[in-house]
Amino acid sequence: MSEELVKNGENVESQAELTQYEGTAQVTPPRQYFYATGRRKEAVARVWLIPGGSGNVVVNEKPILQYLCRYSLMHRALEPLIITQTSNLFDVKATAKGGGLSGQADALRHGIARALVTYDPSFRPILRQAGMLTRDPRVKERKKYGRKRARRGFQFRKR
Repeated sequence: MSEELVKNGENVESQAELTQYEGTAQVTPPRQYFYATGRRKEAVARVWLIPGGSGNVVVNEKPILQYLCRYSLMHRALEPLIITQTSNLFDVKATAKGGGLSGQADALRHGIARALVTYDPSFRPILRQAGMLTRDPRVKERKKYGRKRARRGFQFRKR
């Protein structure tokens, strides 16, 4: 080839050298974490799964049991890890905001399930069957005018 080839601002003498350059191009490092977002009612949880961990779960910089305060909520939040038998493979770091503790626990559950699917797509049918990938659409009903709350009427006195 009479014309010079240019690759990344450098002159390359031949086509063979160009292919050698392309062969040694960027090698993507293994992922250091898997991220997903979970939602329930007004709660939003951002979840990072860190492979190679020992099963530590931290929510808003506190251990999960200290943050959620109840074993039932903790078990509900960690259900995707239990079903897929991966609780000892990951450390989980999460932030939860909005809503109450129950909504945040379910948001964590949704986020962990979605992060597990990004880690291994073969978990999708298992988690789908258990209903953990579906965002629960139930939210608080709005207050209507002429009523005390969404459906309750004002107190009525006959006399």
